[in-house]
Amino acid sequence: MLTSKTIYDFDCIDLQGKPLSLRQYQGQPMVIVNTASLCSFSTQYEGLESLWQKHKSEGLTVISVPSNDFGRQEPGNSTAIASLCSSKFGVTFPILQKTPVTGPNAHPLFQWLAHETGFVGKVRWNFYKYLIGRDGHVKEWFTFLTKPETQRFESAISTLVRKA
Repeated sequence: MLTSKTIYDFDCIDLQGKPLSLRQYQGQPMVIVNTASLCSFSTQYEGLESLWQKHKSEGLTVISVPSNDFGRQEPGNSTAIASLCSSKFGVTFPILQKTPVTGPNAHPLFQWLAHETGFVGKVRWNFYKYLIGRDGHVKEWFTFLTKPETQRFESAISTLVRKA
């Protein structure tokens, strides 16, 4: 049942095709963001990287989940995604394998995120950002319209990493 789960109950596949258990991040605040390299909002990768660099010593983890669900804006394979994210945006935080995030084939993690946030928080485009507390539950979420470098987002991250 989705209500008894936390984010730490999910397993994913990283961009290199290796299993990645989110349990390894237990007790850490997280940002989960669905991404697409060819989206006009892809410049948010830079803001996410900056945020991660600023707060990773406080335990923050940022995880990108590439998806081709919206506008077919992530057509590349894992190699192309890794190359673009690294060379164009300087991304060093974890990136998962390209994954469906909506519809009947959505990854169970995104089904859980939709359950946690309700109808209004369900991912509807690229670069939805979900802030996960140390308890493994969604504390806040932001659409693609909120850039990671905004005061509002930075405040939410600062609150997230401060809470024990």
